[in-house]
Formats: sequence, structure tokens, C-alpha cells
Amino acid sequence: MTKLDTISVSSFLYYCWVIAMKVKIFDESHEKDLETSINEFLSEQEDINIIDIKFQTAISIFSEEQIYCFSAMILYSK
Repeated sequence: MTKLDTISVSSFLYYCWVIAMKVKIFDESHEKDLETSINEFLSEQEDINIIDIKFQTAISIFSEEQIYCFSAMILYSK
């Protein structure tokens, strides 16, 4: 196998991985709601391979009210 063949094979495999990757985004006002949404999503999936999970919390203040946002992004493939 030549170096060009190796590059072609690795590029092809990378391309297949990127095409097969999927993203699911969750956004809730309460952390327990986020947990429930993620668990429901995962229980509905068959043969899922989780690549990564990102989690973020944001807060803003409007008048005298604090507004929370709990979000998560799951990168996965089937």
C-alpha cells in the first residue's frame, strides 16, 4: 500500500464517521427536567454510541427574577 492509498483510506474513514455522527440538544429550565429529557431520549434509542456529552448552565436576571437555563448536547452515532 502506498502513502497515497493510506491517506485515501483514512480520509474515507473520517468522512464516514462524520456523516454517521448525530447531535441531540436539550434545553430546560430545571436540572431535573433536563435529566428526565436526556434519560427518556436514551431509553428510546437502540444501538446508540455516545461520542460526547456537553453540559452548560446559564443564568440571567430579569427585574427581580432569576432565570436559569440548563442545556446539554449529546454527540452520538448509530
